[in-house]
Amino acid sequence: MGIVALGIYTSRNMRSTATGYFLAGRSLRWPVIGAALFASNISTIHLVGLAASGYNEGLAWGNYEWMATFTLILLGIIFAPFYFKSKIATLPEFLERRYGGASRSFLAFMGIIGALFIHIGMSLYAGAAVFDQFFGIDVLTSILIISTLTALYTVLGGLKAVVVTETIQTVILIGGAIVVTIFAVKALPDHGIHTVAELKASLKPRQLSMIHGDNTQGLGWYAVLLGYPVIGIWYWCTDQTITQRVLGAKTQYDAQAGPLFAGLLKILPVFIMVLPGVIAYVLFRDKIGEDANQTFPVLITELIPTGLKGLISAALLAALMSTIAAALNSCATLIAVDIFGRIRPKTSEIGLIRVGRISAIGIMILAMAWSTQAGRYSSIFEAINAIAASLAPGITTVFVFGVFWKRGTKQAGLTTLIFGFTLGVIIFLCDLPVIGDERLLTDGWGIGLLMQAWWSFLLCSVFYVTISYLTAPPSLASIEGLIWDNPMDIITKGEFKGLGDIRLLAGGLFLLMIILYTLIQ
Repeated sequence: MGIVALGIYTSRNMRSTATGYFLAGRSLRWPVIGAALFASNISTIHLVGLAASGYNEGLAWGNYEWMATFTLILLGIIFAPFYFKSKIATLPEFLERRYGGASRSFLAFMGIIGALFIHIGMSLYAGAAVFDQFFGIDVLTSILIISTLTALYTVLGGLKAVVVTETIQTVILIGGAIVVTIFAVKALPDHGIHTVAELKASLKPRQLSMIHGDNTQGLGWYAVLLGYPVIGIWYWCTDQTITQRVLGAKTQYDAQAGPLFAGLLKILPVFIMVLPGVIAYVLFRDKIGEDANQTFPVLITELIPTGLKGLISAALLAALMSTIAAALNSCATLIAVDIFGRIRPKTSEIGLIRVGRISAIGIMILAMAWSTQAGRYSSIFEAINAIAASLAPGITTVFVFGVFWKRGTKQAGLTTLIFGFTLGVIIFLCDLPVIGDERLLTDGWGIGLLMQAWWSFLLCSVFYVTISYLTAPPSLASIEGLIWDNPMDIITKGEFKGLGDIRLLAGGLFLLMIILYTLIQ
């Protein structure tokens, strides 16, 4: 209730204009942007799913978190400058400037699909299932209550309400996860584990390794290196739900430094979300058994004393509300600005805000209906990554070539989006275990999700380049300010601004990640 009240109060002066409602009046500073990026991403699915993955396979699933840091660096130094300078309100609007109006419409459609099915629907079900286990609250009741509370301040307050509440929720979320980790580590001596060597001896082979060559689970080093950037660039650099915080930045420095701060925060989940699941394998594998999704609830039930369980519950709710609020706000923006605003260009700003609010309510109702179907999946965390691996390749291709290759044409942009989406739907259906439990690509052909994303990206790239050479090149005037003249300009262009220079900060964060990967192999 405090979050709802704060969200409505802080946005009271931002609701009268479209820029104020959808982009927080372009007033966001880098700490708020970074915290909001982190909170938008981390949902109940991560708290429950990463613990389950740590229990089953180990720290290798943490690559989804640490590789995100590298793609957030790309957002900060490659994409954010274009987004800020062009003063766009949505990512489809950027695509329109590069490829034309049809590409904008198609990307808006894909953005709404992604937010509805991944960010909101799956998160709602995961949160409701956990509250059912903890408190005995019916899943449908939880979905209804959580949806109503989150929609209330999101619909009324817009982006300002979302990012202010996400900043607070980040603190609650990290605090709750740290508490679980501390209690898990403190319980090890009671089970005869006093050193890291003894811990390794009690685990499965490679359960404490971030990097290994075994691709049985689709997490071999080459799959992570090739496949994750395809998903990561789509998610962190081109998805409206995430990047809307960058679009609301006050200055270009804030737009670039915010993602780097989020990248720093993304180091934490390996230690406070995946590692507790690994420790749970030692402590409670008799209780958890084959149902890995019980890992996080069992840790809470067995280790956390009364009172602190309330903090963990608050962390779960914070993770859930922040993710849903972010996706809901992005859907409202896409529908109002990219669809309705172009159909009815003379609509007033108050009219656009009204459309955004009505759209958010409609999307929330659809997501609630879809969330009841999420129980059909054996692993929610794997399900969202399967959808992401299907959506990402075409979008990543269009954006990467769009900012680095002058020869890329508007025909190539639109047809690659359509080709990538169609290919993704086919791959998703082929890997859906409709009959029995075997997935054709993953189990039958041994091509995991990350490698599916990589091969799809290669096909989309060949398609994009072919269409570009078959069509007339764009004029230099039409792409001015939308493309890097030389990739080295990312590092060399612009005056050096001392220790706070974005390039220096990005290099330092990159070096830190290399050191961490070296230490935890």
